[in-house]
Amino acid sequence: MNKDIERATKHLGKILEEQLARVAAMKAQKEWVDYSSLKPLIIGVVGGDGIGPFIAKHARKILEVLLEKEIAEGKVEIRTIEGLTIENRAKVMKAIPDDVLAEIKKCHVILKGPTTTPRKGDQWPNVESANVTMRRELDLFANVRPVKVPEKNIDWMFFRENTEGAYILGSKGLHVNEDISIDFKVITEQGAERIIRSAFDYANKNNKKVTVVTKANVVKSTDGRFLEVAERVSKDYPEVQWDDWYVDIMTAKLIDPARQSQFQVMVLPNLYGDICTDEAGQIQGGVGTAGSANIGKRYAMFEAIHGSAPRMVDENRAQFADPSSMIKAAALLLDHVGYSDRSQKLEKALDICSQYERKLKLTGRDDGTTGEEYAKYILDTVQGGKIEEKWAQYQK
Repeated sequence: MNKDIERATKHLGKILEEQLARVAAMKAQKEWVDYSSLKPLIIGVVGGDGIGPFIAKHARKILEVLLEKEIAEGKVEIRTIEGLTIENRAKVMKAIPDDVLAEIKKCHVILKGPTTTPRKGDQWPNVESANVTMRRELDLFANVRPVKVPEKNIDWMFFRENTEGAYILGSKGLHVNEDISIDFKVITEQGAERIIRSAFDYANKNNKKVTVVTKANVVKSTDGRFLEVAERVSKDYPEVQWDDWYVDIMTAKLIDPARQSQFQVMVLPNLYGDICTDEAGQIQGGVGTAGSANIGKRYAMFEAIHGSAPRMVDENRAQFADPSSMIKAAALLLDHVGYSDRSQKLEKALDICSQYERKLKLTGRDDGTTGEEYAKYILDTVQGGKIEEKWAQYQK
């Protein structure tokens, strides 16, 4: 056998062994954690890189105010998790340093700022994405991203598969020789079913339609399996309407005024979900306005969906970074752990401040408001006592 082929075969064999072990772990998973039984519920706040510590600080402040009573009673504890920085990760050549991961696992839910993922040509060594690693280590299989644009009648909920697809083996591809490089994509029966079932559960509870997004006509084995699982799961939800679209035309229709308002709940494999949710965030007003929930049966992590914006830090503009995405993530966190009333108020305040009133303008520069001022504007709106009246007024 050709030496290059022999080496590639061994490499693939090792990958298959790892993936079969992952499937076995999914089959053995326990039931969902009951947050109401935890005392205290521990929320870890991870600043991350670049503008991350700035916007995380603002989101944490809002959480502390909204959960003031629970914190005082010992029902909730908010911890700062240090060390998930590109400097520390590069020093130990790990996506997440072991001591940081240990501290993260002591928490029940995480509020996380953006982290830098190095690429070729950067000053940093090519360590794996901290996001991808955290999702895998904590088995955060459902990436849930809401997007709303009231004036366009857009109310979307994305369910992006978070632990497999094209990203799970992103650092384990293979340079076979000087001419050929190969990467791998993985879709498992268990991984596809749990994300698709999560989407159908949500749609069933909220009287919504599901759209399954693949490229199953071309990527027949993996995307084909994803679509086949959707067809099977749909039979358990006879009241839920559903259809399927190919990802290329889906990206076009998301910006089509004649069609975009017709989509409601979308479920997608990992890479397609990443692309479509960033596009959706831009339609909403920029990726800085969108938050993201990463849900597993034991842990959950909530984050801004944008990057760490190192240029803003280099240019001393970090204080002008938009904290909306992190605050949106905090609202998703509150809802997930059982404080839906406060989550809904915070969501409404975000919409009032960004979509309707727009009293303060964020530009990312000193000709606009600071992130701290904008976060205070949102918090004042929550606490102002007339948020429901304002909300009702703007819905007319």
